[in-house]
Amino acid sequence: MSIHYFSPRLHQSAAPFSHFVQHGNTGYTAGIIGQRTDDGALISSDVAEQSESMMANLETLLEELGLTLSDLLRTTIYLTDYKDFDVINSVYAKRLGEPFPVRTTIQVAALPLGAKVQIDTVVALRETTATQGVPSR
Repeated sequence: MSIHYFSPRLHQSAAPFSHFVQHGNTGYTAGIIGQRTDDGALISSDVAEQSESMMANLETLLEELGLTLSDLLRTTIYLTDYKDFDVINSVYAKRLGEPFPVRTTIQVAALPLGAKVQIDTVVALRETTATQGVPSR
C-alpha cells in the first residue's frame, strides 16, 4: 500500500500530483522547483536563486515528514541548460554535504513555469517517519 502526501507548507497547485509518496520503506518526491510557497511563482529568473529555493522546498517537505537531506538515496536534477551545471552543483553540494546520494543530471527542453532547474528524489524512510494520517488530497 502506498501513502500519498501533499504538503500544506508548499505551493497548493491544482495539478494532479502528490509532493511525496511512501511505498514500503522508501519515499519519493518529484517536481520540486524554485517556486514561492504563497503564489507558486518562480522565486526569480536567476538559476542560483531557483536552486536555493528548490532545495529549501525539498528540505521543508522532508522536515514535515521527520526526514532530512541526509536521508536522500538518489536524486535526479533536471536543468534546461548545461551552462548552469556549475551553479546548480555549487548550491547542491553546499546544501547536501558528503557523502552525497547517487545522482543523475539531465538537460531537458523545458520545465514547469519556465524553471531552470528541478529535482526529484528517492528517500530512505526511518522507522519514525510518520506519514500515516498526514494530509493528502
